[in-house]
Amino acid sequence: MSPNLSLLRKFVSPEIIFGAGCRHNVGNYAKTFGARKVLVVSDPGVIAAGWVADVEASLQAIGIDYCLYSDVSPNPRVEEVMLGAEVYRDNHCDVIVAIGGGSPMDCGKAIGIVVAHGRNILDFEGVDTIRVPSPPLILIPTTAGTSADVSQFVIISNQQERMKFSIVSKAVVPDVSLIDPETTASMDPFLSACTGIDALVHAIEAFVSTGHGPLTDPHALEAMRLINGNLVQMIANPADIALREKIMLGSMQAGLAFSNAILGAVHAMSHSLGGFLDLPHGLCNAVLVEHVVAFNYNSAPERFKVIAETFGIDCRGLNHRQIRGRLVEHLIALKHAIGFHETLGLHGVRVADIPFLSQHAMDDPCILTNPRESSQRDVEVVYGEAL
Repeated sequence: MSPNLSLLRKFVSPEIIFGAGCRHNVGNYAKTFGARKVLVVSDPGVIAAGWVADVEASLQAIGIDYCLYSDVSPNPRVEEVMLGAEVYRDNHCDVIVAIGGGSPMDCGKAIGIVVAHGRNILDFEGVDTIRVPSPPLILIPTTAGTSADVSQFVIISNQQERMKFSIVSKAVVPDVSLIDPETTASMDPFLSACTGIDALVHAIEAFVSTGHGPLTDPHALEAMRLINGNLVQMIANPADIALREKIMLGSMQAGLAFSNAILGAVHAMSHSLGGFLDLPHGLCNAVLVEHVVAFNYNSAPERFKVIAETFGIDCRGLNHRQIRGRLVEHLIALKHAIGFHETLGLHGVRVADIPFLSQHAMDDPCILTNPRESSQRDVEVVYGEAL
């Protein structure tokens, strides 16, 4: 009997080391890859927080040479990737360690692609475009949200076109991910809120994605439970390492879910927005999430009901219209509880910008797995509601 191909599932993830203090082991992992010289990719904020010094100390203790590349913007740019690749080549590096939020990690992944192929990063937009293995890649996240450290996504900003583009390939899943909740202690409350909402949206979108399955659903549901149950308290008690650990674990689980199930319209629209206005990715997600959930609900009502129940909403005796209303209310209340009262209009988006934004959202790979098939007009309406 031949297998039913529609039921086959694959699941990719890096080797994951999770726990407080694990960043100090980065030297050992670099050594297992035979590193002679490491390119450390980070940004000025992460350097100021002291996390880069920990990486340097770990490499020095084992006698591994390194050079630091930190010209990385909050939405990493094509030019920064190309410059980083030059630094890698000029210094004869052979392993990449990226430490930071999504930006240094995505930049580190992209540098690996460029040095492996000797071509411009723009050539690799899309799905499965990578032909040559990247150098060994070790990632250390310092925010609990982007999950670049476990995903097969790279998001780079093309400033010339005012848009972000996605590279999706199992070749960009890092070799090792050192997930250390202690590093999130340097996040301010706004960044904690942005990245927490980003992780929650990863979990929601992965659970209703057309690519979801039995390997991704448990990760998505556990991520929703952990983030919904602990995010407000973590932001209120930033010194509580146990709460940080729960949010970091939730973010990791959400990453494993979305990396394999892919995402949906929130991310397609948010990538377009972030490229256009250079806004924090989590903020874009937060502004859009309840509008997209309301738009998508009727295309996956039973799955959205499970999400509502996971958030602790009592759905007994309610019809789907009522459950949708409660779910939207819950998401808005959660956003308000962590200090989000944002709209697109507050950030300078005008009605006249919506066609441009919608056109780019329709070109994003994430739109393909959205549970409700969307036309450009649909996307324009949702952007309009978020104004």
